[in-house]
Amino acid sequence: MNPQFGNGAALFFDDLGPRDGAAVILIHGHPFNRTMWAPQTAALTAAGYRVIAPDLRGYGENPAVPGKTPFAVFADDLAALLDRLGIEQAVVGGVSMGGQIAMETRLRHPGRIRALVLADTSPVPETEDGKKFRRELADRLLAEGMGPYARESIDKMLAPYNVTGNPRAAAHVSAMMLATDPEGAAAALRGRAERPDYRPVLAALTEPCLVLVGRDDVYTPVAEAEALHALMPHSVLRVIERAGHLPGVERPEAFNQALLEFLATL
Repeated sequence: MNPQFGNGAALFFDDLGPRDGAAVILIHGHPFNRTMWAPQTAALTAAGYRVIAPDLRGYGENPAVPGKTPFAVFADDLAALLDRLGIEQAVVGGVSMGGQIAMETRLRHPGRIRALVLADTSPVPETEDGKKFRRELADRLLAEGMGPYARESIDKMLAPYNVTGNPRAAAHVSAMMLATDPEGAAAALRGRAERPDYRPVLAALTEPCLVLVGRDDVYTPVAEAEALHALMPHSVLRVIERAGHLPGVERPEAFNQALLEFLATL
């Protein structure tokens, strides 16, 4: 829970594990915060890794930002955080929007990336319909608050059977969504609408990449993860059974096993 100022923004983050351990930075998705990585942080630090889990600008404990937050700003925030911590290279991982910000970080700061971990995410830019949806959702969150969106999306964030079968995970995901400031979430949605096509940089990737996906993810289905895996020359794909869009929350043991096996190969 350390406030830092990187790239002009207050940034709260966890920095856990041995300082001489290999660094792993984990980027949460929308509309969540760094607490979603608690199961991964525990497993990785126990295995000797140094784990940095930040709240993104406008999320979690960080103050909300009005207007629009381009993904380039998020990526530069992360690079500034690594600078502040004296970390030259890290394994950079993210889920959903966090995965796209990991891709943006690789695009803008290629020398900082030791490997990528991309969970339940897509490198494809928004269609015109997708841009319209993001912008309208941003306006809706500002008008209605997070409650209606959180209620209607919980059984897409998690597989429906995990909403009922894993009430602790469902309660955590709902609490993160409800705690998010609509202004910060709206700014990120507007930036997300304008993200670039990450496929060219990924196709030329020389670093290894782990692609993870929940078997029953409806936002980024397995077929999209397979296409992402096929795009990258040094990637591996792991499908997490009995999980939806947030397998690290729904099936942390399986997710952590896949992550630790990948990290052991680096």
